[in-house]
Amino acid sequence: MAPALLDQKVLVFDVYGTLIDWETGIYTAAQPLLSQLSSPPSREEFLRTYVHQEHLQEGSTPGLRYSSLLAHVYNRLASLYQLPPSPESATAFGNSVADWPAFPDSAAALAELKKYYKLVVLSNVDRASFATSLPKLGGEGTFDLILTAEDIGSYKPDLRNFECALKEIGEKFGVGKHQVCSTAQSLFHDHAPAKKLGLVSSWIDREGAYMGDASYEWRFATLGDMAAAVKQEKEA
Repeated sequence: MAPALLDQKVLVFDVYGTLIDWETGIYTAAQPLLSQLSSPPSREEFLRTYVHQEHLQEGSTPGLRYSSLLAHVYNRLASLYQLPPSPESATAFGNSVADWPAFPDSAAALAELKKYYKLVVLSNVDRASFATSLPKLGGEGTFDLILTAEDIGSYKPDLRNFECALKEIGEKFGVGKHQVCSTAQSLFHDHAPAKKLGLVSSWIDREGAYMGDASYEWRFATLGDMAAAVKQEKEA
C-alpha cells in the first residue's frame, strides 16, 4: 500500500529545477556565449550538453563553490564550441544564480506545505548563491534547515549529501528517514540517491526538464499541485 503524503514529517527540497527555474536561468545566462555561434544549439540540446559538462566538473572539483564551478563550466562550454575564453564572461555566468527566476507557484506552495512539514533545503549551490534566491521563495523563516554543497563538500547525487541531511534532520527534528520525503525535479540528482537510502520521494515534473530516470512514490506537475494534494488529504 502506498504511503500517505501526510505520513511524512520532513520534505527535503532540491531548489534549482524544483523551486527556481534553473533551466531558464542557465539558458538565459548562456546567451552571450551561444550568440557567438553561427548555428547555435536548441534549448534542449544546450541543456543536455550543459548538464553533462556540469556533472563532469562536479566530479573533478567536488569541493569547489558553485559560483566558481559555474565559471569553470562556462570555460568548458567555450572550449567545446571552439570559442575563445573570456574570464569576464565566465565570472558573470558564475554569478548568474541571482538572476534565475522562481517558478510562479513556488513561494505560495512552500507557505502551504510549511503548515504540515519541516522544510529542508539540500542544494548543489553555495550559501551566497542560495541567499540571492531565498527572497523569491518566501524569505527568512521559510526553511527549517538549509544545507548546500558548500556546507557538505560534495555535490548530489553523492550519497554523502543525503546522509548528511538525514543526520541533521534526526538531530534537529528527531525524525527518522522513514518520515522524510525527497521532493525534487531531478530524477538523477535527487530521486535516484534517495531511493538508494530507502527514502520516499515526490517528483515535481516540471515541463521541459531533462534530468534522468528513477522511481518515485508521487508525481506532480508543479509544487502547487503537490501542496493542493496535501491540503486535500488533510481535509478528507
